[in-house]
Amino acid sequence: MESITESRNMATKEKLQCLKDFHKDILKPSPGKSPGTRPEDEAEGKPPQREKWASKIDFLLSVAGGFIGLGNVWRFPYLCYKNGGGAFLIPYFIFLFGGGLPVFFLEVVLGQYTSEGGITCWEKICPIFTGIGYASIVIVSLLNVYYIVILAWGLYYLFQSFQSVLPWAHCHQKWNTPTCVEDTLRKNKTLWISLNATNFTSPVTEFWERNVLSLSSGIEDIGIIKWDLALCLLLVWVICFFCIWKGVKSTGKVVYITATFPFIMLLVLLIRGVTLPGAAEGIKFYLYPDISRDCLLLGCLNSGTSFVSGFAIFSVLGFMAQEQGVNIADVAESGPGLAFIAYPKAVSMMPLPTFWAILFFIMLLLLGLDSQFVEVEGQITSLVDLHPSFLRKGYRREIFIAIVCFLSYLLGLTMVTEGGMYVFQLFDYYAASGVCLLWVAFFECIAVAWVYGADNIYDAIEDMIGYRPGPWMKWSWIVITPVLCVGCFIFSLAKYKPLTYNKVYTYPDWAIGLGWVLALSSMICIPMVMVIRIIQSDGSLIERIKAVAAPKEVNRWSKETESGTPFCPNGTSNGGLIKPTHIIVETMM
Repeated sequence: MESITESRNMATKEKLQCLKDFHKDILKPSPGKSPGTRPEDEAEGKPPQREKWASKIDFLLSVAGGFIGLGNVWRFPYLCYKNGGGAFLIPYFIFLFGGGLPVFFLEVVLGQYTSEGGITCWEKICPIFTGIGYASIVIVSLLNVYYIVILAWGLYYLFQSFQSVLPWAHCHQKWNTPTCVEDTLRKNKTLWISLNATNFTSPVTEFWERNVLSLSSGIEDIGIIKWDLALCLLLVWVICFFCIWKGVKSTGKVVYITATFPFIMLLVLLIRGVTLPGAAEGIKFYLYPDISRDCLLLGCLNSGTSFVSGFAIFSVLGFMAQEQGVNIADVAESGPGLAFIAYPKAVSMMPLPTFWAILFFIMLLLLGLDSQFVEVEGQITSLVDLHPSFLRKGYRREIFIAIVCFLSYLLGLTMVTEGGMYVFQLFDYYAASGVCLLWVAFFECIAVAWVYGADNIYDAIEDMIGYRPGPWMKWSWIVITPVLCVGCFIFSLAKYKPLTYNKVYTYPDWAIGLGWVLALSSMICIPMVMVIRIIQSDGSLIERIKAVAAPKEVNRWSKETESGTPFCPNGTSNGGLIKPTHIIVETMM
């Protein structure tokens, strides 16, 4: 028994020494060379290794910018108010600590442990579950097509805000109809009662639907491309391209602005909002009834941003409700309705409306922009890692990024047509829906905790940070998170309702079918790749499953990873997968 213990201690010491030698001799960049470039790679003409972050701040800001986005401002506050206010925070934090943080931590660990993108990391850990990587990339690719359209709308609003009188404040514009009624007239109760007998519209709604969108009658009437929005979309894609074309070198610097400035502006909007008349009623309405350390910090930052955003949003909505003489429930909206109707309407009623409109839409753009280019960077990294020897030479990576951005732009043009809003909603409702994400998260936990082994992952974490995290994450991966995912998945299907627009327009059956094709396009990747891998293996069915479920051997890893770092011969004591890593995290979004 003592000899076994001594052997294990010796193996552990060898692992740690291997890590020290690795970081000392391999990761330390040579003078004048890019980080991670080894002399032998340069001499043999191999593509350079993946770069590492210049500092920990670059990494933290990039990840924070990636998942703190528009949803924190326009979706969480509305969900909080709609589902019981402060009481909503109880189930929210249960799911945050039982599902959100464990999955986030797991993906960060996989990225750092394997030094690979979202697809090839599963080739190393558990080849039979490589479909998880493909499913993630399908979701991200579809998300990148439609998410950036929101930024195009925001950019259009920003340009329109540079006027002394905001164009959505009054009813004398060329796009207004005879039924347009300015919101200040609502205080005249006699006039308001008579107007209620007819189908009136507000100037901000008509600006959104008749000027910005030129909304058609339905998805079957797609109409023509709105070239003003198409140019805004092109400009945002160009900005996104130049933010990521040099990898983490450019991304790590841009996020100093895109990830911090929105917080400053959100704080300014919060201070201004709580000083407005009616703000207290709005807030009352809102609230009524190391790696592991970094992940916890970032997760709490995400939740804290959502929570504080609620105060900034609902304090202003409370002011708007008081100005109009209506209940807050009548003005509270979610999604595009909040960003492009409710909040612009509130801003038009405030002193210095032009200033606050510009401030709000700059914040909206920066919040969405860093999320967009981090998502695109994750997509590019995963695809480039499939063919590193070809795509990492010369300027091929930059050319590949340009091609991906251009193709995504072409697909996005369908959403800046007269019927584009219906296409946008179809993508938003199905392509990156909760059902798809729950499906992927469930299989991630099964693959890592049950097939590869939660204890093996904890060994990897110990190799990277020098200690084992508490048992909460491990038991979340094994039991808690999969149970939550299955429960929410079943509940989502049971409560499913076909998509509508503004609760008035019902999508045709063929559009609903197309939506489910978008959803299944990612979900089907996991079982499909499983079947393909099993068919391609040799032996009986059980032998095939065992073969494709086992992690790749260390020597095979070293040979097959053209740009990877070689293993220390004593990097493992039992044939398991122990790989020292670069100081870089490629997360699967």
